[in-house]
Amino acid sequence: MGKLSVELCGIPLDNPIIPASGTFGYGYEFAELYDINCLGTFSFKGTTLHPRFGNPTPRIAECTAGMINAVGLQNPGVDAVIAEELPKLAKVFHKPVMANVSGFSVEEYAETCKKLDELSQVGWLEVNVSCPNVHGGGMSFGVDPVAAASVVKAVKAVTTKPVIVKLSPNVTDIVAIAKACEDAGADGISLINTLLGMRIDLRTRKPIIANKMGGFSGPAIFPVALRMVYQVAHAVSIPVIGMGGVQSSEDVIEMMLAGATAVEVGTANLIDPFACKKIIDDLPRVMQRYHIASLADIIKGVD
Repeated sequence: MGKLSVELCGIPLDNPIIPASGTFGYGYEFAELYDINCLGTFSFKGTTLHPRFGNPTPRIAECTAGMINAVGLQNPGVDAVIAEELPKLAKVFHKPVMANVSGFSVEEYAETCKKLDELSQVGWLEVNVSCPNVHGGGMSFGVDPVAAASVVKAVKAVTTKPVIVKLSPNVTDIVAIAKACEDAGADGISLINTLLGMRIDLRTRKPIIANKMGGFSGPAIFPVALRMVYQVAHAVSIPVIGMGGVQSSEDVIEMMLAGATAVEVGTANLIDPFACKKIIDDLPRVMQRYHIASLADIIKGVD
């Protein structure tokens, strides 16, 4: 059998498969279905300094080959995550977990990351500067190189763990933002978050989403994600995590050839809660078909 293991920012992964933030909760819910220790790791639900109820409903809309969500970072706040969610996770997941962090100011990002940095359970901090579903935070930092860099510098000043910056595709030049994050000290880049999308109800002639617009995800965005992963991976020297419409083992191989060290799976988990397990189980077959002895050897395998 081919070698599935990779290394992400100095931390070994048994395989490159990572359920994406917002699609896997805090993990223990999925542990009722299967042993989630088969995963490389997972990125838990986007966490902010203070509790958030999220956006008004409806906040989900179906699309051809995808979906739109405008959940709005609903979460209990970092203190409750540390006190309640992560202890429950520790009972069922015995690997380092990736902490996904959002904020509404540079100071909020730094304070939340500082709290999570103290936990041995957390392996990486995935700093989300790319959420399109909130006003005044998230993507407002991720669309400007200077603003994104300011978040990275503030987080790096108060943390010791690898900092991976999650970027938005809703920009003119994603490479410029990725390089600004690298120059500011980021240890890795993850991309892409959702594209900004909209649906209209023909009967009411109003937007389906109460927020009017939301994040478009699913297999329809895969070619865009692949292109951006390729561009960024060939422009920076730090690891890249690829995501965006990944549905299969073949998609994972494509992402890694484009330059991804690891691959996050998002919307597929909402369609089939066993999606990540199925991809991991299927990877050896696909590796054998395409004569791949080790996944680590194919990273950035396309010039």
